[in-house]
Amino acid sequence: MNDCKFLDQPPRFLFFTGKGGVGKTSIACATAIQLADAGHQVLLVSTDPASNVGQVFGIEIGNRITVIPAVPGLAALEIDPQAAAQTYRDRIVGPVRGVLPDAVVKGIEEQLSGACTTEIAAFDEFTALLTDSALTANYQHIIFDTAPTGHTIRLLQLPGAWTGFLDEGKGDASCLGPLAGLEKQRSQYKAAVDALADPQRSRLILVARAQQATLREVARTHEELNAIGLSQQYLIVNGILPEDQVAQDPLAAAIYQREQRALTEMPEVLKALPIDRIELKPFNLVGLDTLRHLFTTAAPAITHDAAITQAIPVRSLSKLVDAIAADGHGLVMLMGKGGVGKTTLAAAVAVDLAQRGFPVHLTTSDPAANLTETLNGMLDNLTVSRIDPHAETEHYRQQVLKTKGAQLDTQGRALLEEDLRSPCTEEIAVFQAFSRIIREAGKKFVVMDTAPTGHTLLLLDATGAYHREVSRQMDSGVHYLTPMMQLQDPKQTKVLLVTLAETTPVLEAANLQADLRRAGIEPWAWVINNSVAATTVHSPLLRQRAANELGEINAVANQYAQRYAVVPLLQEEPVGVACLRALASK
Repeated sequence: MNDCKFLDQPPRFLFFTGKGGVGKTSIACATAIQLADAGHQVLLVSTDPASNVGQVFGIEIGNRITVIPAVPGLAALEIDPQAAAQTYRDRIVGPVRGVLPDAVVKGIEEQLSGACTTEIAAFDEFTALLTDSALTANYQHIIFDTAPTGHTIRLLQLPGAWTGFLDEGKGDASCLGPLAGLEKQRSQYKAAVDALADPQRSRLILVARAQQATLREVARTHEELNAIGLSQQYLIVNGILPEDQVAQDPLAAAIYQREQRALTEMPEVLKALPIDRIELKPFNLVGLDTLRHLFTTAAPAITHDAAITQAIPVRSLSKLVDAIAADGHGLVMLMGKGGVGKTTLAAAVAVDLAQRGFPVHLTTSDPAANLTETLNGMLDNLTVSRIDPHAETEHYRQQVLKTKGAQLDTQGRALLEEDLRSPCTEEIAVFQAFSRIIREAGKKFVVMDTAPTGHTLLLLDATGAYHREVSRQMDSGVHYLTPMMQLQDPKQTKVLLVTLAETTPVLEAANLQADLRRAGIEPWAWVINNSVAATTVHSPLLRQRAANELGEINAVANQYAQRYAVVPLLQEEPVGVACLRALASK
């Protein structure tokens, strides 16, 4: 065993949570192997839609408990949230199809089309794993790659009184509807949430990188989960560049100093947690041998020569901006998982367009973003705004209470207020603000740094529902333009998918592209950010990492993207107008 704090006297349930690309799947797999090697019976469960657990072990797993032959005592299970959500929808809609009017059935389907349903359905699938059951009785440890979000848990903690309230038609259009199809008793869900909150049974491990923005986001996750009773938390900071790689490499030295500063200045709430630091490894974390070395401090082997034998095509961000600028105006949306650098790239695109003389509105709906900090100054032609989720939600709540709540008695109003505390109320409110802003794109450039992907898809679900509602109400001869129609028109909207040249972020971006295409939105370009292969490095470890990136860059170029840019990892963080302008020209 080793001295990792999070593995000290581990409870039965271990939950790993973190953004895409921080390494939580690798850490979960390495943990499972270590516990199994110590003689324990272990079940590894993934609920991550971008899961590559099967790829890590080199076997097909899927939605069934599968023994890992190479690791005695270890079995794995992959829950597909999208498949679970479809099964869930079919179970609810099937019995009423042909019984209720088509319009009512369509309304139910729309209510169940959002990401809320996907989260609830996934939780429905693995609730049995959290409660005493014959299915898991033989396992001493159950390890979850991707924990339930605070969003999901808050939904399951809402009072039971909402059921009758919704049945009577008094409820608002929030995400409480998806709860209507839960087949298990609420008592079983309470038992599952209680298991999550019991430090004797469960431990939550937050996984992050040594980056200031990422650590701030993890701090928010910590506080959100702590507020709903999940207090047994540990922190792993993964992928820290070792000091011995710094010599005679300016880029490596800059990365090291940046990471050490982020660790020193991390939020106080995180400093109070038990913390493990895992050094950056030169190899891809696939296969048993590499996973067994993940938690060791032994010097990693460099398997490649220091030379990168395959050159990558030069694809600057500025070339993409050239094509964007040719239209004279429009909406530019940067989308992707948290931690890939959307805020910085959105600011760089906006600065480049503004310096070409175009009026530009740069905005964000990401609560983790700080555009003012990134810009660190002002620029002619550029206005900056932020959609404040809390302010928009409060405005929306008051609007609903004044209208829908005006005719309710005291009990009905109290239940409506409870409904409006649902997490999805925020998404509806943000959507309204989003709709106001994108109308400006007919006369100027609107560059939008969106929230992380799950929230973004909820926002687009709301856009789609609005589009369908308008379409039903309009006569065929009336001209109208809904936000969804604007998003679907490539002359009006260009979606840039932001990723890193790593396996999981590329897979997540590909999944996002597929989701957007299902909504009739075709991503215009991909941006591969912070690429080591696109710069010059001397550190053996970084040169190995650069060689590893080439396969992912080629996958984007040849499989996924119509057009793409590769933005190099920089010595200095791109903060300030001058640095952002320079970034766009790289």
